[in-house]
Amino acid sequence: MTRVGIGHGNGKDSLLLGRQVAESAARSGGISHADLIIAFCSGLLDHEAFFAGIREAAGREAPVIGGSAIGVITNDYLSYRGFPAAVAMVQSDGVGFATASAGDILKGEEAAGGLLAERLPRGGSDRLLLTFYDSVRVPPGNPGPPVLNSSAPLLLGMERKLAGSIPIFGAGLVGDYGFNPTRQFCGSTVETRHVVGCMMSGVFSFYHSIMHGCVPLDGIYHRITTMEGQIIYELDGIPVVTLIDRIFGNAQWQEERPVVNCLTIGVNYGERFGVPREGDYVNRLITGVTPDRKGIAMFEPDLAVGMEVQFMVRDNRMMHQSVRDDTAELLGRIAADGRRPFFGIYIDCAGRTAEQSFSAEEEAAEVQRQLCASSVPLFGFYSGVEIAPLLGRSRGLDWTGVLLILTEER
Repeated sequence: MTRVGIGHGNGKDSLLLGRQVAESAARSGGISHADLIIAFCSGLLDHEAFFAGIREAAGREAPVIGGSAIGVITNDYLSYRGFPAAVAMVQSDGVGFATASAGDILKGEEAAGGLLAERLPRGGSDRLLLTFYDSVRVPPGNPGPPVLNSSAPLLLGMERKLAGSIPIFGAGLVGDYGFNPTRQFCGSTVETRHVVGCMMSGVFSFYHSIMHGCVPLDGIYHRITTMEGQIIYELDGIPVVTLIDRIFGNAQWQEERPVVNCLTIGVNYGERFGVPREGDYVNRLITGVTPDRKGIAMFEPDLAVGMEVQFMVRDNRMMHQSVRDDTAELLGRIAADGRRPFFGIYIDCAGRTAEQSFSAEEEAAEVQRQLCASSVPLFGFYSGVEIAPLLGRSRGLDWTGVLLILTEER
């Protein structure tokens, strides 16, 4: 039997907030002793004090993983304003949790990912890896855009050590829209520039869905002809800044960091002919224009010269429809399989909030509604990068919502 308790709150007193949300989580789930604690709080809070408050309420035995987030989502709460925080406590006699962390991500994401995987105990009943890492390599300067750590080499390092046998879910963490430095909860300590992981094992199953919401701007494929690191300079031999100026009809977008005005870069990993399938695309956020106004910085430096990309635009109608349909389909599959869902985790891109997407309502509210109707405890947060298996491998994603539901036999 597995119990899950969720607590949430919003307040400037970080120590008090940590204690209150942890106490609330224990009460709501009837938790006598936690085996795992997942915690996220606003980047504006004192993370050490918040962590200490959790320890005051929950003791020092259970590992605490998580860290900075722009906002949090639970069954009955959603906030990215003020000082939001949330805690999930899990107590189980059928699920095992092994945690580890690795630092020095700035010295190389692949090495950090490999080191994390090496430090995780392995067993024959391992089911999935939940991991969170520091997205921010260098905060934004004046006038340069932020430089971010890449999920692609990080995941590659993990997969090589795990022999590709374990699906990986998780997120790259951001604590605010200014891309200021983040903190990670690494089991028993609070760190920065780290990656933390929890290997879940035992008798349980999991289901997941990736919510999308971007469509091709015009269907035209462009080839990257000049690129360095995470900076794209030319598409089809034309300065990329010039192309985007034409799309917007002005240069005002160049003042945005990140460029949140509905435009992303997409890679189609499916068929190029016929109606585009949103599930075949991986989209990349544009974090800003370079100081010399000659290039654009990408959230993930996993594109390369020669790749074909498309300009993508956010479609709020499609985003909400995707969440509504995919959540229902996921819960339907679980019911058809005769399993009991005991924990839902929603990792949501911070660009999908109603405020950032200029939407009349929160898309995550549909996840809340359906999981509440199914009596599934929900714990979610707003991230920079979402990680989930897609098209044959675990990938870092942008502009998506990843819903992961853990289940057990009825």
